[in-house]
Amino acid sequence: MYDFSIVGGGIVGLSTAKALYERYPNAKVLLLEKEDQLAAHQTGHNSGVIHSGIYYKPGSYKARFARQGSKSMTEFCQRYDIEHDICGKVIVATKDEELPLLDNLYKRGLENELDVTKIGKEELKEIEPHVNGKAAVKVAAAGIVNYKQVTEKFGEIVRGQGCDIRLGTKVENISELNDEITIETNKGTFKTRFLINCAGLHSDRVTKLAGYKTDVKIIPFRGEYYKLIPEKRHLVKNLIYPVPNPKFPFLGVHFTRMIGGEVDAGPNAVLSFKREGYKISDFNLKDFAEVMGYPGFWKLASKFMGEGLEEMARSISKAKFVASLQELIPEVQAEDLVPGPAGVRAQAVKTDGGFVDDFHIISGENSIHVCNAPSPAATASIEIGKEIVNQIADQQHLISAVSS
Repeated sequence: MYDFSIVGGGIVGLSTAKALYERYPNAKVLLLEKEDQLAAHQTGHNSGVIHSGIYYKPGSYKARFARQGSKSMTEFCQRYDIEHDICGKVIVATKDEELPLLDNLYKRGLENELDVTKIGKEELKEIEPHVNGKAAVKVAAAGIVNYKQVTEKFGEIVRGQGCDIRLGTKVENISELNDEITIETNKGTFKTRFLINCAGLHSDRVTKLAGYKTDVKIIPFRGEYYKLIPEKRHLVKNLIYPVPNPKFPFLGVHFTRMIGGEVDAGPNAVLSFKREGYKISDFNLKDFAEVMGYPGFWKLASKFMGEGLEEMARSISKAKFVASLQELIPEVQAEDLVPGPAGVRAQAVKTDGGFVDDFHIISGENSIHVCNAPSPAATASIEIGKEIVNQIADQQHLISAVSS
């Protein structure tokens, strides 16, 4: 019998295991991951940005966890000698109509207690000489890291504390009876006192397996990137972002210097026909049918028809993708870009067609389900793990059992 069982071997699942051992060092912890490696999906296809939290509503989980998480992630990387760089970023207004939105972002950054500075065209050119912009907000706390390396270090730490990590183990059924939960997998049955669902792209399905109904479904959105060829990497010093559409949960195509020196350009955001569909040709009938049969998707699609068509056009046409990038850096040409890796974002959508804007964590009788953990979940992963353990600590009957 395990005290805690975690479903999902991404950065949130591993950070939760780490937080459990910090609170309950003698606990028996099981982590189940259906792939044969940790960080196989969202974490391993992450842009690698340590976010500051400037975009998020003050007081929200996202704002609080990103601000605290950027600090705790940086401290973790320093402690374990994981390569990272707090290089800062600029959010750039390229049109007059974007200036009020940029001003709103600056005010939000101040509300979120961040080190942000409004800068003009001249200072922007000093930071990013090749950027075209009328004004910008400089965000000091943003940085870059390899989150797969961070997750692997989490795994090394919790293994050393006794965590039983089972790779290649897919959860197939969950049944809860009194104070015991039975987890059936493709590699045997496990019993646990408490279940923690950190299944990312499959978090809604695991919640349903555990017998809980929610008002949300995971809709997978693929983000496609290009990379600057080595000869053109000098065009980007650090991180360059556009002013985002405040009604759309994606940040727009941007430039990201990666830890290894490569520069990613993108992403767009298009519907994926498979929950783990990293190529445009990837298709899964079950995943596709679930999306097409979900009323919330159609309400969402009608609400953002224009934006959706624009994202699809960028996916199909490299010229349109390049044109979007040229708004930030006019010198970029099509021949400067080669296809890069794609990621898939698990976006929770409500039945009324609304995006779930914040991290969404629900509690069962003897379980917790992380039903929405989009960006900045990697940045905030240490703080999310702590929050999950804090919520578990409220269940006194469980804690007395673990303590004994």
